[in-house]
Amino acid sequence: MTKVTPFLMFNDQLEAAMEFYTATFPDSQIRNVARTGKDGPIASAEFVVGGQGFMGYNGGPYFTFSEGISLYVDCEDQAEVDEYWDKLVNAGATPTQCGWIKDPFGISWQIVPRRFMELIRDRNPTKVKAVMEAMMTMVKLDVAALERAYNEA
Repeated sequence: MTKVTPFLMFNDQLEAAMEFYTATFPDSQIRNVARTGKDGPIASAEFVVGGQGFMGYNGGPYFTFSEGISLYVDCEDQAEVDEYWDKLVNAGATPTQCGWIKDPFGISWQIVPRRFMELIRDRNPTKVKAVMEAMMTMVKLDVAALERAYNEA
């Protein structure tokens, strides 16, 4: 475990969330699980999603997730964006805007193509503005449309 690890407080969905996350993202695994009683539900766990370690706890309804914290997924290309987006939607996630999607457990994810980050690092502010304006009109990010906005600026 690293020195600093995100700690997620679920109501009672920790086990389902870990199973979904580890099945969805490569380089993922459930490491340690503490149950309440011999065969009871999971109380807490240590798990890895996409190489990032997490701690989780079923803390009851006292805690909720908000968009103030989100999980950023660096996608190689449009195909990878589509893959993760579709897996999240098929699991019951709610798309919002600008590449953001809220999973059925309440966690917000940013599904972002690497090309978007390359385009907004351009030194030409007119091109960057055009890409940002195009992104603001999208729900799922579309690499071809982002590049078109960049090239037309």
